Amino acid sequence: MSGTGLRIGRLEELASEFGLVERALGDPAMLADAREYARLTRRHRELTPVVTLYREYQAAQRDLAGARELLQDPDMRELAAGEVDSLVARLGELEAELEVLLLPTDPDDAKDVILEIRAGAGGAEAALFAVDLLRMYTRYAEGTGLKVNVLDASESDLGGASKVVAEVTGDMAFRAFKWERGVHRVQRVPATESQGRIHTSTVTVAVLPEAEQGEVQLDLSEVRIDVFRSQGAGGQGVNTTDSAVRAVYRAGTPDEITVVCQDGRSQIKNREKALVVLASRLAERERAAREARERSERASQVGTGERSEKIRTYNYPQNRVTDHRLEGEHKNFALDTVMEGGLVPVVAHLARDERERQLMALGTGDEAASGERGVYGTA
Repeated sequence: MSGTGLRIGRLEELASEFGLVERALGDPAMLADAREYARLTRRHRELTPVVTLYREYQAAQRDLAGARELLQDPDMRELAAGEVDSLVARLGELEAELEVLLLPTDPDDAKDVILEIRAGAGGAEAALFAVDLLRMYTRYAEGTGLKVNVLDASESDLGGASKVVAEVTGDMAFRAFKWERGVHRVQRVPATESQGRIHTSTVTVAVLPEAEQGEVQLDLSEVRIDVFRSQGAGGQGVNTTDSAVRAVYRAGTPDEITVVCQDGRSQIKNREKALVVLASRLAERERAAREARERSERASQVGTGERSEKIRTYNYPQNRVTDHRLEGEHKNFALDTVMEGGLVPVVAHLARDERERQLMALGTGDEAASGERGVYGTA
């Protein structure tokens, strides 16, 4: 075992689980259960990086043992010494990489996403920037193999939108988008500004992991379903049938939630999607309430949390995007690149920053307790 505290026992458990998953996926009978097959496929994808790296680590350990034996041979000692130094260095690198992979991460990472973009302060300019963000996210999704489908949009003057609700689907959609939650601030000269003054506007972005079947118990007796004709551009026939659906949860109460879906011509499909969005919002509400209670009990956080804080500023005059969760030279990015969908470097820095904080917590906190949580937060 390594002297660095690498959790070999946990790695052995994951390698064993990986073997079981591979055998299950190779069973033709598994194809009959689509849901279980999808779960096993996702788990196989999650385990592959850490098991592959662990196998490389084991191979390097065997090579190191062989090189150390050669140190006893006078004719091979010099060559073996160089090999030992090289393998010791490589094992150190592998241990560090494995520790990162063993860190628990968000169990929602693999889920699809409900993306909500709302214009905040700034009126028409905020609505225009909401559309700019939607375009940025669409290009980012396309570049990462994901797909964005707009479910509902409240169009405003000048081509803006006061609200956009979209679904993001694909491999690890939530992991790709979860960093976007919060308030986005834009500083630029609006097209309607005659004196060239810079205005500051805001747009809020919510990223909800799509609720899975059975995750939220939605009582349909508390949901009112309205149907109406779709509004806005949608091609021939979009306004000729009552295909759009409005789902209202606990109408007239403080708990009321309203969801509109009008992306397709099928009322049935729009109803199904509206209920999925509603369930996702309810799940997010429950998570937020739970996190608020935990913060209160721990008294470890100040303010209202990331979801309501300014996370990023888009400064057009200086062609700069600043992510306020990062520090130093890593917090600034070229605005023109980001707005074309180039969010990958931003997300990479945010993910790296989170991993570093987790590693620091492992080093100063209760490492034994942390070790009980599995890779990707699951067993």
